[in-house]
Amino acid sequence: MEKKKVALPLVCHGHSRPVVDLFYSPITPDGYFLISASKDSTPMLRNGESGDWIGTFEGHKGAVWSSCLDTNALRVASASADFSAKLWDALTGDELHSFEHKHIVRACAFSEDTHHLLTGGVEKILRIFDLNRLDAAPREVDNSPGSIRTVAWLYSDQTILSSCSDTSGVRLWDLRSGKIVQTLETKSPVTSAEVSQDGRYITTADGSTVKFWDSNHFELVKSYDMPCNVESASLEPKHGNKFIAGGEDMWVHVFDFHTGKELGRVQNVHFINVGCNKGHHGPIHCVRFAPGGESYASGSEDGTIRIWLTSPVSREESDEVPGNAPNPKVKAVVDEVTRKIKSSLHIGTA
Repeated sequence: MEKKKVALPLVCHGHSRPVVDLFYSPITPDGYFLISASKDSTPMLRNGESGDWIGTFEGHKGAVWSSCLDTNALRVASASADFSAKLWDALTGDELHSFEHKHIVRACAFSEDTHHLLTGGVEKILRIFDLNRLDAAPREVDNSPGSIRTVAWLYSDQTILSSCSDTSGVRLWDLRSGKIVQTLETKSPVTSAEVSQDGRYITTADGSTVKFWDSNHFELVKSYDMPCNVESASLEPKHGNKFIAGGEDMWVHVFDFHTGKELGRVQNVHFINVGCNKGHHGPIHCVRFAPGGESYASGSEDGTIRIWLTSPVSREESDEVPGNAPNPKVKAVVDEVTRKIKSSLHIGTA
């Protein structure tokens, strides 16, 4: 019997409104973790491999636009429409601090050394909070040309990256001077900006284009036109030979990094090749590769997260394939540390 390559995602339910941001922790001694931000105001923590729910962080009173984990996956940060960014204990779920802002906060990022939290939003101000002095006033960089959409750290926390919701391009800021030192030019506002795991590339999505930039010389390396407007893109971290993109057509597209060629399409049980995955019932807002590159996650307007294996699974053509069945090759058991975390997270239910 002929075998077909099938993309069967793990479907992670729990959010009641659109999922707008996803973030994987680095690989830790206890595995790796996935945090999601949603318009339902409650970030959710999951086991990054199995997708199993660990806990929900409750306390925001507006949509959460961004969430992230620190390098050790011990703390969570979230940025919200309720004019605050919050810091959480990832093990207990307790809120450690609330950083008040004067308008909607759209983005947050831990520094590599985990000592600082960077935020940005509608105020057009980049704020850097000292996590060793939670009550201290933040450092402010206030000459952003537009409402801040994304933020990230570069060069061992010496450079800040930001993009705007209403202005094209990506700005790179020198932390010592607080000045813009470089602008990566794009035609449309950048909705997604990711620094590769090895620090070599910056991946951006703007309109219907995905671009890759040399993070050392800030030169454009590759630019590919997408089949639709995409909101998010992510580079495979281990080999750097493929990237994913998701947007308004509800597909997760997979492309060859070197040629830009799309690697195929999969829809329900009609198989061509594992390279493009349909299953969401609304536009895709965020896509991210797991830190080892063995899988990737997508978050959608439909309120679900789907985790896809990078390598296809072989099945008999006659096998029945449920439309949203989890991949049988992915473990559904959370390790002992994750179970302990889950038992101690007392602040919500999935």
